[in-house]
Amino acid sequence: MYVCNCFGVTEAQVQQHADNGACTPRQIASACKAGTDCGSCVRRIQAILGRGAYPRREPADPGRQVLTGLEELEEAA
Repeated sequence: MYVCNCFGVTEAQVQQHADNGACTPRQIASACKAGTDCGSCVRRIQAILGRGAYPRREPADPGRQVLTGLEELEEAA
């Protein structure tokens, strides 16, 4: 099934890029251009990435604190 009609990117291709380490829609876009034209596929890409198989990665700076989603919401309030 196509995720990105603009560039002909399939769900399997997005999944493969995720398996290879892409964990954000921007990283998927860098790998295969999906999401860079009309943008209608970005939510679908987010859904594929958000299934829990690809958790948020630690930042390169080990001194930087990584907040959970709940902590981010509390900090923004």
